[in-house]
Amino acid sequence: MSNVDQGPKGVSAHVDDFGKISLPPLDQWPDMDWQSVPELAAYPSQMNCATELLDKQAEKYGDRPVIHFEDATWTYRDLLAKANQIAHVLVDDLGIVPGNRVFMRAPNNPMYVAIWLAVMKVGAIGVATMPLLRAKELTYITEKAVVKVGFCCDHLKDEMEKTIAQSTTFENAIYFSNLGQKPGEGNLDELMANKPTTFQNVDTSADDVCLIAFTSGTTGPAKGCMHFHRDILAICDTFSRYVLKPTPEDIFCGSPPVAFTFGLGALVTFAMHAGSSTALCEGPAPEALMGIIEKHKATICFTAPTAFRVMTDLVEKYDISSLTKSVSAGETLPLPTYQGWENATGIKSIDGLGSTEMLHIFISAAESDIVPGATGVPIPGFQGKIIDDEGNDVPDGEVGRLAVKGPTGCRYLDNAERQAAYVQDGWNVTGDSYMRDENGVFWFQARNDDMIISAGYNISGPEVEACLLEHAKVAECGVVAAPHPERGHIVKAYVMLRDQADNKPELAKELQDYVKAQIAPYKSPRAIEFMTDMPRTETGKLQRFKLREMAEAASR
Repeated sequence: MSNVDQGPKGVSAHVDDFGKISLPPLDQWPDMDWQSVPELAAYPSQMNCATELLDKQAEKYGDRPVIHFEDATWTYRDLLAKANQIAHVLVDDLGIVPGNRVFMRAPNNPMYVAIWLAVMKVGAIGVATMPLLRAKELTYITEKAVVKVGFCCDHLKDEMEKTIAQSTTFENAIYFSNLGQKPGEGNLDELMANKPTTFQNVDTSADDVCLIAFTSGTTGPAKGCMHFHRDILAICDTFSRYVLKPTPEDIFCGSPPVAFTFGLGALVTFAMHAGSSTALCEGPAPEALMGIIEKHKATICFTAPTAFRVMTDLVEKYDISSLTKSVSAGETLPLPTYQGWENATGIKSIDGLGSTEMLHIFISAAESDIVPGATGVPIPGFQGKIIDDEGNDVPDGEVGRLAVKGPTGCRYLDNAERQAAYVQDGWNVTGDSYMRDENGVFWFQARNDDMIISAGYNISGPEVEACLLEHAKVAECGVVAAPHPERGHIVKAYVMLRDQADNKPELAKELQDYVKAQIAPYKSPRAIEFMTDMPRTETGKLQRFKLREMAEAASR
């Protein structure tokens, strides 16, 4: 337990040490390299990422735009004023002290960015959640991170209220509008109205925890990944500085939620670090993204391969001539998708492999270094190798497990078993199967766990199974990835019913709707096949590999 009563009741002069005491033991951390990139080696021991990304940049770029949203534009100075007012709300009204966790829930909009920066300013720990998550998932996150207070966009109130009712820790949600223009009693918009627009940022240590980023629950319940203030800057000074190379004239856009670390870097920290601006869009649909590029003359676009496939077919309908760079992540970029986008736009997409555990992209390539069909090479500051099941290096040209290390790395919140599996001999073992060729280029082969990657989302098969098993008509089930020509893979469920008389055409939709109501809708099976028996081992364990073989055979 931490040394203060965390939460909204009263102000404490103490610091909440939850972050420090919840880190894994130091000998379970991966090796960290802060010397191979000069910018990282020069980081001071005291560092607040909001100071670096906002306060200092506002001094330099004050009246330049930083956020475009619908018909509104915020300058760096506007964003600084908003973040400072919210910081006062956090401290003055909610009693937040450094180290307290603050829950954040919203689609990609300006107020969400201001809130995130305010949480950094006061030295608290941000716990961001994706808008599609349901109360069951949100409750797990609030309790795992011991969160008592947070902010939620007003049109997501229903699931937030359910979470408050279910959670044993969460007490109070402050609601807000996307631009902070709808004052109402108790709302953030009203609370910040008369607050000062200046704030003295907390002088945090560079290795103070500032973010607990929860994974998508790819191998069971979501895992909290703990990142420091210096980590936020490190991804800017590695991938963004040396691979993406943005300028202050660039305008970013993209579909990943800012609640994901991919979206946080892609749409917030990279842009601000470069003095650029970002065009935010609450709707992630490819059509909406194309409209954003056309309207705001965006120059850099981040999204998943699935979206790029759809956007390729829309190129003739939109003026996206402003676009100069595109970055694909979330799942491997298939060669036909890369080629189709290049043929339609002339842009060679930057593919990137990253993870929540590593915070952002660590293998990639840009411009003349791109090898179509390959992911790329470890970016400056990172190392990569291929190992076998015993941890031994494998020769180039052979497939094995990907292991990486650099300035960022895996530090799970209270999960010793998963920490030991992810970090081995100082290396982060990502769960990906890769092959490195004789030129040192890394080629994706497959995932080596039960994760399903569909349209850029990471989905846990066991989580979907657990949800289906809660339905009264389901006796057993197995959920696997099934190949799909447009989405890469889809979630497919093999289901055994309690009563075969219930096997009617309408039942599949009933089960899909049931899953959508319980957990994030994108996790719902897009295909359901009813079974009279399930493949099992002699000890009774479900043989998911046989279900995957069935799904692959059915797709041919």
